[in-house]
Amino acid sequence: MEAATTQSPLRAGELEIRRDEFIAIAGDRPLNLTARELDLLTALVERNGRIVSHEELYRTVWGEHYRKSDRSVDVYIGKLRQKLEDALPGRRLIHTHFGFGYRFQAEPRGRVLSTSR
Repeated sequence: MEAATTQSPLRAGELEIRRDEFIAIAGDRPLNLTARELDLLTALVERNGRIVSHEELYRTVWGEHYRKSDRSVDVYIGKLRQKLEDALPGRRLIHTHFGFGYRFQAEPRGRVLSTSR
């Protein structure tokens, strides 16, 4: 009989991804993510601080060759941003690098972006 292997949670700032349980927790709130959203968030967090191209994200999450006309990555990034903002107001975790891709950057626990200009 094989022993069950468990993956340790993936943590970045106030975000925790429990891959074995197929859930992500932001702050103290579980995020209501689809399987695809969870895969995309996991791919970004695994590359925390690094710009990840549309091509790499698409290949990693969808498992297919990326077509420049396909906006799936952008659509799912928008959904993830909204869900993260709902759970962690004032935090900006997914950054756009136009012409390159996206970067997940965890913020220190409790840090909120200033709303003043």
